[in-house]
Amino acid sequence: MNPVVGLDIAKGESHVQMLLDKKMPYKNSVKVNHTVEVLEEVHAYLLDLELQTGMKPPIVLEATGHYQDG
Repeated sequence: MNPVVGLDIAKGESHVQMLLDKKMPYKNSVKVNHTVEVLEEVHAYLLDLELQTGMKPPIVLEATGHYQDG
């Protein structure tokens, strides 16, 4: 398996999609409010994805704003 996590970061909320492998979503896409409780839940999902696949998934950010090379 080749797990990966995609993050689309916005000002008030972000969106997270985790994949076990190509075209194999792990859970549904999640809208993430920027609160400690919700971020702890996302962290738990990341740990579970790592447990399921035996690999730490790379995290891919959308290349915009502060994250864009330029």
